[in-house]
Amino acid sequence: MQKRSFIAGLMASTLLATPGLAQMGWDGPTTGPTAAEGKSIVVLAGDLKNGGILGVTSGVEEAAAIIGWDVRVLDGAGSIQGRTAAIGQAMALQPDGIIVNGFDAIEQQAALEGVTGAGIPMVAWHSGPKIGCDAPGGLFANVSTDAMTVSEVAAQWALDDGGDTVGAVIFTDSTYQIAIDKADRLKEVIEAGGGTVLEYVDTPIADTSSRMGPLTTSLLQKYGDSWTHALAINDLYFDFMGPALAAAGISSEDGPQAGSAGDGSEASFQRIRSATYQTITVAEPLNLQGWQLVDELNRAIQGEPCSGYVTSPALVTQEGLSKIEGNSFDPDIPYRDAYSDIWGK
Repeated sequence: MQKRSFIAGLMASTLLATPGLAQMGWDGPTTGPTAAEGKSIVVLAGDLKNGGILGVTSGVEEAAAIIGWDVRVLDGAGSIQGRTAAIGQAMALQPDGIIVNGFDAIEQQAALEGVTGAGIPMVAWHSGPKIGCDAPGGLFANVSTDAMTVSEVAAQWALDDGGDTVGAVIFTDSTYQIAIDKADRLKEVIEAGGGTVLEYVDTPIADTSSRMGPLTTSLLQKYGDSWTHALAINDLYFDFMGPALAAAGISSEDGPQAGSAGDGSEASFQRIRSATYQTITVAEPLNLQGWQLVDELNRAIQGEPCSGYVTSPALVTQEGLSKIEGNSFDPDIPYRDAYSDIWGK
């Protein structure tokens, strides 16, 4: 395969091509209720092995320390049964609020109805296709970037990178409606731009450690050099694709170029920085979103309206990462000061 390169550029007016470099003003809320005192909350983490979920959880913990709340994190460990059990544990703790972190509220509809029935406010991160206020499943707010924008940016990168020779394999997880929607949008943009979607692979995020190796080997045998780009709805897929490519004697430079439409995990930044089996990710400001979750929950606890704030993603490339330190997209905007001011802290 011919070596491909991509020079970072602005993909949309709200998108940072080089995370952390551009100074921006705060575009989020500036008013809201001061801190509710002495609250305890529970974070229901879908799977703490997922870098996005872990990053958001860290942001929640950081913000909670400022607002003065106690936080308990319960790990669903990547399974439906584990998430159901975590909800049961949360109910036993009788918290003042719950954060649903990284799993579809519809999947746990029956269990979460018990939370709403108990009058416990809930906010969420990536918990369904509707973002913002009054999300389904009894959620006060579902915090996310615009998932369709994320998919469009990732797919456009592949088209700009490979032109009309793009042969893409798309990885998704039909357990989550938002994952289906993101993958469908990836496919639409690739095909509309003249590229080819070789295969649409539905494989659970929770099983990537065991599935991605054999899948990668099989796809290489099936498509060979016509497989030019791998696109996934989450970075976690690429945690386990590289070793299979290496075992097949295919270098990162010569193999399918990997781009993720989602999250921007620490591991993905490390791969992109070192040019090791991932070329780009479309990253979300995970730490900021953790702060936003705490702010939205503070509003919910006090019966105030949801802020409706939607954060912007960033296209992360090796070129952009060469100019900064760290392995996360933490935009250079004063969100910590803004939320602290709102809370009176």
